[in-house]
Amino acid sequence: MQTAVSTPSVAKDASLESIDAVVREVRDAFDRGTTRPIRWRIAQLDALERMMSECEAEIFEALRIDLGKPAVEAYGGEISLPKSEISHLRKKLREWSKEERVAAPLAVQPARATILREPLGVVLVIAPWNYPFQLAVSPLIGAIAAGNAVVVKPSEVTPKTSAVMAKLFPRYLDSSAIRVVEGGVPETTRLLEQKWDHIFYTGNGVVGRVVMTAAAKHLTPVTLELGGKSPVYIHESANLEVAARRIAFGKFYNCGQTCIAPDYVLCADSVHDAFVAALKNVITEFYGDDPKASPDYARIVNERHHRRLATLVAGSGKVAHGGVMDEATRFIAPTVLVDVAADAPIMADEIFGPVLPVLKIGSVDEAIRFVNARPKPLALYVFAEKESIGDAFVERTSSGAVCVNNVVLHIMVPDLPFGGVGESGMGAYHGRLSFDTFAHAKPVLRKPTQLDPKVAYPPYSDFKAALFRKLM
Repeated sequence: MQTAVSTPSVAKDASLESIDAVVREVRDAFDRGTTRPIRWRIAQLDALERMMSECEAEIFEALRIDLGKPAVEAYGGEISLPKSEISHLRKKLREWSKEERVAAPLAVQPARATILREPLGVVLVIAPWNYPFQLAVSPLIGAIAAGNAVVVKPSEVTPKTSAVMAKLFPRYLDSSAIRVVEGGVPETTRLLEQKWDHIFYTGNGVVGRVVMTAAAKHLTPVTLELGGKSPVYIHESANLEVAARRIAFGKFYNCGQTCIAPDYVLCADSVHDAFVAALKNVITEFYGDDPKASPDYARIVNERHHRRLATLVAGSGKVAHGGVMDEATRFIAPTVLVDVAADAPIMADEIFGPVLPVLKIGSVDEAIRFVNARPKPLALYVFAEKESIGDAFVERTSSGAVCVNNVVLHIMVPDLPFGGVGESGMGAYHGRLSFDTFAHAKPVLRKPTQLDPKVAYPPYSDFKAALFRKLM
């Protein structure tokens, strides 16, 4: 079902100049007030939700071609989260959009002080390839809810999913104010040359710096959802079977191509061998003796990333499980590495693939020092039956988020902010923050004119000075 009132062509395979026109048209729609009414925002959220339901099979097929995603993972990682976000925001939108009364001090009375949350304007959303649908749609939801016009730039690394969004968005959404621009580096570069009111980028730190540099030219605020090496600590008190199951699920979901996937494990020396054995058993339980034949296991996005991962595995530690690779089909088996040095190549940058190094660590303090000596991660995971161990990591480390006795599930709690700190990003969204990220909290003071005592104005006197000190 269509809700768009107009459907101008998407800037796919068009000249770079057409991108300028797209941005102008979207800004014109915002300036006309198209996006401000609450009824418009709710209608667009409803249409987006309907699109995900009615076109689910088409979206899934694109994700299967681009990433080999099983349907269950396509739904869980790409559809269910945006649907949940829409449901949450739709319930709260009118409440959050109301003018909020705040107390005015005696010095400015009589007066009425309020905060009005207004849309920022025109927003650029640059999405990554690992969850190419969800990570384009989720920021879009927040931007729409706050009343903005939006241009979405999908990742060219997942071309089928990009094409599906370019096809479906104009069918369901108001194309005067919500547009898709496809393309690669030239198109992204041209988009970044435009003046935006906010840029929301999800990806890596290298491109994040490029985005921030471009935004600085116009003093444009940015949200950077980056990544980093999210560590797991396993204490000797941990339930190893549960830990292995939950870590394997979070690590090998989407073939390890998840920004908050466990990146490496710091395991208490006394339980290291038992944990590795439990992990090997769980991987076989999940994907069988031949994961390549499993219908539940995704693929690496392209040959370049496959070669990158193969090089890392070859130069880091010993393969305790997996290690089978086939570049032709972009397959890498769920792989566990042991005897990995702290300075091994695989420990330098985010792995972003189905390879899990397990390092021995001597104590809680040593593990905390290990984490704190490296860039702040997007997520940190602790497995321990002793509550004090989890508390120690919460209190003595810095990360975008912490999960105790689980991994990645914090992303499913609508009112928990999702975002990084330091090298893992700046800004956050989800729940209320998905609205607030794309809104300006504008202070408004309304003061009547009936009472305007001259004592408030020059010339000043000792009496006035004393009065000011009491009132202010």
